[in-house]
Amino acid sequence: MSAAKTVRPGKNRAPAEGLEIVIAGLGLMGGALADGLRRQHPARISAFDLNDEILEQALSDGTIDEGYSDDQIGRRLASADLIWVCLYPGATADFIRKWMPVLKPGAMITDIAGIKRSVLDSVLPVLREDVDYITGHPMAGSEKEGYGGADRKIFTNRNYILVPPDNVRPERLEFLRQVIGSLGFTNIVETTPENHDSKIAYTSQLCHVIASALIDGEDDLQITDYEGGSFADLTRIAMINAPMWSEIFCANGDLLTEKIDGFMDSMNRIRDLISAGDTEGLEDVLSQVRKKRIAMEIDRINKHRAAGK
Repeated sequence: MSAAKTVRPGKNRAPAEGLEIVIAGLGLMGGALADGLRRQHPARISAFDLNDEILEQALSDGTIDEGYSDDQIGRRLASADLIWVCLYPGATADFIRKWMPVLKPGAMITDIAGIKRSVLDSVLPVLREDVDYITGHPMAGSEKEGYGGADRKIFTNRNYILVPPDNVRPERLEFLRQVIGSLGFTNIVETTPENHDSKIAYTSQLCHVIASALIDGEDDLQITDYEGGSFADLTRIAMINAPMWSEIFCANGDLLTEKIDGFMDSMNRIRDLISAGDTEGLEDVLSQVRKKRIAMEIDRINKHRAAGK
């Protein structure tokens, strides 16, 4: 088997130009990645998805060159330079484990799994030394589901988290960072599996829990007659992919329940101040909240500005 191509982007060369790419899973994120990678002029984008109608749509759109819904994807995986797995966490690990033996030396695998510890625990025991695996997590999304909602624009100015192994080759990590940057992401963070799962339990999973609880606690389906922007913004993500998020919540349950407990402590503190009519105490809490949120926003803006230089 031939080794994977080494790409050294020049001024006018896209990072993935000329590469053989396989995307496993053409949902919202997989479809958006295919759309974005198409603009980097790869030699071929092949896709795996169990839904033949989605594959046909992606072929018709010109987003992919070939689509497979069965084990015939193996012949494309055997020649792929870059493989992006866009499946649920458990299915991600199963897919990588299944196809590891056929990959060519030098192939790179990455994924978008929303949890890292359990995926890595499953994959690392079968990972070949001649294959690069850098797991990742695009912090982008939409209330829409599936390939029909896929749009590369959701990546613009967003964060991307990478969890590189300790022995990663610097040039391979830099290659993946360039591909991701060319998709529109402006802040690429590198961290450990444990830190990823802890931070994401707060910034992503807890937010989905809160949005779900907010909707679960109200039976009036006409409540939107009384909404302003705050209700719409808070509950947009409650239009949730139930199977995927249930899997993620439970797989990261130890860290997520800690974040829920911390949130409940804060909620109870604010509730007690309101119940006691303690305007002064409540104003102090809300003033501190405002200062913290402004500091977070300044940090975010500065990082994105620095990445754009």
